[in-house]
Amino acid sequence: MLPYWSWKLPWGRCRRAPTCHLHPYQKDRHVDMAMGATRVLASGRGTSLVPQTLKEMRATPPSKGSANLKEENARRRRALDGIGVPSFDAHLQANGLDALRREPAAILQVNVGLYCNQACSHCHVESSPLRTEMLSDQVAERIVQLVRASPGVSTVDLTGGAPEINNCFRYLVEECRGMGLEVIDRCNLTVLQEPDQDDLDRFLANHGVHVVASLPCYSASNVDQQRGYGVFERSIDGIRKLNEMGYGKEGTGLVLDLVYNPVGAFLPPSQSALESAYKQELLDAYGIVFNNLITITNMPIKRFADYLHQKGEMQSYMQLLLDNFNVKAVHGVMCKDLVSVGWDGQIYDCDFNQQLGMGMQGRKTVFDIDSLDELTGQRIRTGNHCFGCTAGQGSSCSGATL
Repeated sequence: MLPYWSWKLPWGRCRRAPTCHLHPYQKDRHVDMAMGATRVLASGRGTSLVPQTLKEMRATPPSKGSANLKEENARRRRALDGIGVPSFDAHLQANGLDALRREPAAILQVNVGLYCNQACSHCHVESSPLRTEMLSDQVAERIVQLVRASPGVSTVDLTGGAPEINNCFRYLVEECRGMGLEVIDRCNLTVLQEPDQDDLDRFLANHGVHVVASLPCYSASNVDQQRGYGVFERSIDGIRKLNEMGYGKEGTGLVLDLVYNPVGAFLPPSQSALESAYKQELLDAYGIVFNNLITITNMPIKRFADYLHQKGEMQSYMQLLLDNFNVKAVHGVMCKDLVSVGWDGQIYDCDFNQQLGMGMQGRKTVFDIDSLDELTGQRIRTGNHCFGCTAGQGSSCSGATL
């Protein structure tokens, strides 16, 4: 059991500009560790999902695979060896394509921390309530400085974990929106019901934040299987709260996109066709609306890699990605104009590389550069997980690339 003080680290206190305010989550809260569970209590408002998540985590045998990245990478490498496939870069060359190189950065994606009130089975970040890695004040302030010095950046994409729980989340939103940039919040929806997050929907709406929310299916059983018991119902309630603020409705300018990812070892269906089905089903069954559906292929890393290994499906899944390799999808891969920053300030070519510890050439941090423009032209680090982004319709954090 971690000492009491260490459980408080994820929330910290982010230094703010004079116009900023202390995140309300910092107020009137403590950690109740009775009976080995962590439960956030705050002013009697909201009911945390954390106790249920921890209960399910205790009931599930811990995975050993992704604790060792070399072992995980070796499993994927062996899977490719078994079907006679060379490295991703070699496969590009065999298909007449050059190695990937960075274009001017347009999107800065920041992982503000790994703490989350959920512990989803497909999560490539392996977030949970037990993770304490979170963005520091110093790194957050440096990120704002870099954005100001990088005129080509138009979007700041905040992810986690549950990014909203970190105090620096609101600081980053306020600073970046103040510069006229688009800000994306990758929201798990259930965070809207966490204690002292009762004003989160209004905060997001007041700042015109683009919400990209996870809802891997419109079936309660499928969602709960992947994301935890009761998550579907909480997610629907979260969408309702956002709809009440105007999200997902024409004419408001408040964009709510939903994210679908497969619940097994298969590729997403057509994004446009599935969007129509989602919209009709969610409107008819729950009276809720959204703007766009984003489909994302599961990357064969971390928890999903463990799932494939336990099911004995790693080789067949890698074969599926290879069989559906699409040359056209290569041209739209997100790593070309996206820079990914980890909670510790390390810089990566994409979020997946970040979770595999594959830093940019030279192991750069936000303190090693003065502008993201310095990264233009640099060769992108690739691995065999990259076949996930080039299969079928292509896959990126913004959905299908074709």
